[in-house]
Amino acid sequence: MTDIPKSIDAVATLLAGQNYVVGRALATVIFLALKLGRPLFLEGEAGVGKTEIAKAIAGGLGRRLIRLQCYEGLDAASAVCEWNFAAQMIAIRTAEASGGADRDALKTELFTEDYLIERPLLQAMRPQPGGAPVLLIDELDRTDEPFEAFLLEALSDFQVTIPELGTIHAPEPPIVILTSNRTREVHDALKRRCLYHWVDYPSFPREMEIVRARAPEAAETLSREVVAFVQKLRGEDLFKRPGVAETIDWAKCLLALDVIALSPEVIADTLGAILKYQDDIQKIAGAPAKKILDEIRAELSPA
Repeated sequence: MTDIPKSIDAVATLLAGQNYVVGRALATVIFLALKLGRPLFLEGEAGVGKTEIAKAIAGGLGRRLIRLQCYEGLDAASAVCEWNFAAQMIAIRTAEASGGADRDALKTELFTEDYLIERPLLQAMRPQPGGAPVLLIDELDRTDEPFEAFLLEALSDFQVTIPELGTIHAPEPPIVILTSNRTREVHDALKRRCLYHWVDYPSFPREMEIVRARAPEAAETLSREVVAFVQKLRGEDLFKRPGVAETIDWAKCLLALDVIALSPEVIADTLGAILKYQDDIQKIAGAPAKKILDEIRAELSPA
């Protein structure tokens, strides 16, 4: 286990050790969230590295990462705990077969932690080897408002309530990271309990740093062309603009094909690594891709 970083620079160093390149503003809000014990709410386009931040923090601190993947219809039972009904039924049948079943005693025994299936929120409230875990509540915007309201207790007091067992309070608050792709607005009551940061697409120099960290085998020339091409694509009228994750995937795909420089043919063959909708691929493939390639080569060539 690693101690909580004592400075903003220490946060950047910690994340760099996990191959995560972070800017000063993001390093600052992460430092404050860790120091103050506040949840961190990260918002931004899909693929800009929000989820990876939680993974990098957990890896750097040597903490367990507990991930609650959000989806439409997610409820408290799926997020906190469920009773193991199959095991409870076996216990009931066993007691009945033995002929000595005391209904009141059996009812008490059935609703103990022995029959509890713990889900991410409850797991995060438990003591963990190596210190408090990192709780990642991923893509919160996919859930609905009732679930947001349920989260208020967990994020305000770091506790969850189970009707049969009472309130379970975390002896050491988990490090909480919430992410949203902003497909809908998250309620202000939840945001007020968090520190907030918008994770934007990186600049060209920073995205180059990211590619060097995540695909170090790529030649400098190829990396520059890949990053420049993806950055140009983000300015096009696309259904889904490629994120940093796609940039890294594309670089790794090109390495696997032993490509040393982009060409219209290579781009046509590998567009599926960076564009995930057929309409976008059709819009860029062919002449538009060649035009973008010519533009970036003119910009990257020495004056």
